Amino acid sequence: MKNRNQGITTFICVVALAFLAFGSVNGDVSYSFPEETKRGSIIGNLAKDIGLQVVQLSARKARIDADRSRKRYFDVNLSSGDLIIADRIDREGLCGKKTTCVLKVELVLENPLELHRISINIQDINDNPPQFNEDTIHIEIHESADKGARFLLGEANDLDIGQNAVRSYSLQTNEHFVLNVNTKTAGRKYSELVLEKELDREEQHELKLLLTALDGGSPQRSGTANIHVTVLDANDNSPVFKQAVYKANLPENSPLDTVVVIVTATDADQGVNGKVTYEFSRISERGKKVFSLDSQTGEIKVIGPIDFESDSKYEMRIDAKDGYGLSSDAKVIIDISDVNDNAPVMYLKSLTNPIPENVSPGTEVGIINVQDRDSENNRQVRCSIQQNVPFKLVASIKNYFSLVTTNALDREIVSDYNITITATDEGSPPLSSSKSFQLSVADVNDNPPVFEEQSYTAYVTENNKPGSTLCSVTARDPDWRQNGTVIYSLLPGEVNGDPVSSYISVNGDTGVIHAVKSFDYEQFRDFKVNVMARDNGSPPLSSHTSVSIFITDVNDNTPQVLYPAPEGNAFMTELVPKAAHGGSLVSKVIAVDADSGQNAWLSYHIAKCTDPGLFTIGLHSGEIRTQRDISESDNMKQNLVVSVKDNGQPPLSATCDMYLLISDNLAELPELKDMSHDESNSKLTSYLIIALVSVSTFFLTFIIVILGVRFCRRRKPRLLFDGAVAIPSAYLPPNYAEVDGTGTLRSAYNYDAYLTTGSRTSDFKFMSSYNDNTMPADQTLRKCPIDFAEAFGDAGVSTEVKLH
Repeated sequence: MKNRNQGITTFICVVALAFLAFGSVNGDVSYSFPEETKRGSIIGNLAKDIGLQVVQLSARKARIDADRSRKRYFDVNLSSGDLIIADRIDREGLCGKKTTCVLKVELVLENPLELHRISINIQDINDNPPQFNEDTIHIEIHESADKGARFLLGEANDLDIGQNAVRSYSLQTNEHFVLNVNTKTAGRKYSELVLEKELDREEQHELKLLLTALDGGSPQRSGTANIHVTVLDANDNSPVFKQAVYKANLPENSPLDTVVVIVTATDADQGVNGKVTYEFSRISERGKKVFSLDSQTGEIKVIGPIDFESDSKYEMRIDAKDGYGLSSDAKVIIDISDVNDNAPVMYLKSLTNPIPENVSPGTEVGIINVQDRDSENNRQVRCSIQQNVPFKLVASIKNYFSLVTTNALDREIVSDYNITITATDEGSPPLSSSKSFQLSVADVNDNPPVFEEQSYTAYVTENNKPGSTLCSVTARDPDWRQNGTVIYSLLPGEVNGDPVSSYISVNGDTGVIHAVKSFDYEQFRDFKVNVMARDNGSPPLSSHTSVSIFITDVNDNTPQVLYPAPEGNAFMTELVPKAAHGGSLVSKVIAVDADSGQNAWLSYHIAKCTDPGLFTIGLHSGEIRTQRDISESDNMKQNLVVSVKDNGQPPLSATCDMYLLISDNLAELPELKDMSHDESNSKLTSYLIIALVSVSTFFLTFIIVILGVRFCRRRKPRLLFDGAVAIPSAYLPPNYAEVDGTGTLRSAYNYDAYLTTGSRTSDFKFMSSYNDNTMPADQTLRKCPIDFAEAFGDAGVSTEVKLH
């Protein structure tokens, strides 16, 4: 016994410590109001009575919590703090004949968890009239009954209590009976029929009376029963029970037809007067559905389900009657013992779902209430949660448990948890139940975008089209929705002094990098930009990567000849000694190409020359050398057209002219009368020759006509020199100067015209003159050597005439 007391003391201490550690329980708050009060009526201001501000009720999720086996009779108005009635309340249905009817509920507050006990006393009102068990009371009285004989009529049942219960009885006025009202030890009123005048069966064998039961309520209610009195022969012994009170203990869920108790009464009379029968005189409506009474044997049996949680105790009264109406009663008390037949039931009172992934360990995310309708050890419950989840259960107030986190959460690793909680009672055998629910982890922007590569490289050929795709960058963000949406952009920078955005652009959604303009390899060959990937979280997170863009060469530049220089109207002439041997270096063509690689590999070729077999050029050096010794028969004027070609695809080329003069002495240069000309000047030369021939023919014809006319007039013959003509001054070109400085040539002189095809100029040889100032016949009018440029195709150089 001592050990048992110590165990109880230890248990109480543990429970007290648990309450102190995990929550607070405040003192009781009591209210009282009458039953059948209208729904929505205010019982009292709960917020004021427990010392809370009204705004705290909503913030802390205030709610009324009661045993789940009961209806929800009360609620709290979160906006006013009033405790209101939520459903119809019938005191008799809830508490029966108990003198006090108190409903206990709990006000639950969260953050932090707080529990307030509320006791509500249901006051009785007079809403039930007295009722007799039978509409007609049959009484058999022997005619030999003495005056003053008493006959028990039983009592009327009134579900109300106190003043509203049965307070008095009245009997219909008659000449034989009066009514006597007595009070039992429990305060209940019952009536007896008292014989006032002897009966005479021969005069009247039966009587019909009306019995009325009145309660003390306001307004007063009443119930009636008919009394049917049958006058019999004398029966002077009433049945007598062996016990005044019968007690029995019955386990709940007992099978049907189980015998609970047997009541026994005996009658000293004989025959019919001594035959006893049994009947219920007072039993509740629930008792009628659960128990039956054998009228002959007095056995009380089970006929309905026995549930300790619905009714733990039954009380009833049984009448024993003999054959002629004498009776007595006994009380039967049946206690129902609990059996562990109810598994714990879990209710999810509060749940934070989804849970932010950045909550710290120890955060409360849910409140679970466990209830077991059984009693004593059968209702003691322990809860457990499955393994391998970052949550645990912490015992809180009474039958409440808090679900808290044990580790940090990461939505990118586990986004949902399937939680299973098992509740097991302490019964024998123990019963358990499980509840499963899903907890989702809400995303927090805790991961920046990560590029798939640390750096990117792109190659693009020059002369690309604006808008062409260079490459694409990709960044991944494991966060969810907008936190994982990646937006790409260029970081500010410069390329050759210009903003990087003037060269490339990046698609913000796809990360595809496009060229804004066409690139030129010859301007720059590569550049580097930085691309940022940013998510749409709050605050946004970002990362960077570098993109190196290399421009590849395209053969888009023709070779450029540096020597001989093609600038202006000048031309280059090289002197070649007449004694030059084969293989001698004559000159060198120098050219460059702005491209690179094989696009800049140059090769040299002689495209055209005056003497094809005289000169050769180095394929890659551009050096012009003689192929053989120079002979006297070689033309002194050599014109070489050199082609310079690169190695691109397709190849590009350029040409230049090289003028070579085979001579050992510069003094010989004035004797040169002509130079070879470009094909581009051949047409102009032809036009000049035709024009000169036409003009000459016209003048010759004109002179012949004049001479013929004079000859006819004078008839004097005149010797004409071969090829000599007189040219009027009007036909002389204005840019020829007179020898004596008068501004024009003499109008009369003789000349020989030597015309050579392919020449732009003619040499005039003067044969004779009629004046001493006329040029000698062996002198020739020719152009100066500086006019070789015109002879080789430079039409822009002015012409100067000199006389030799």
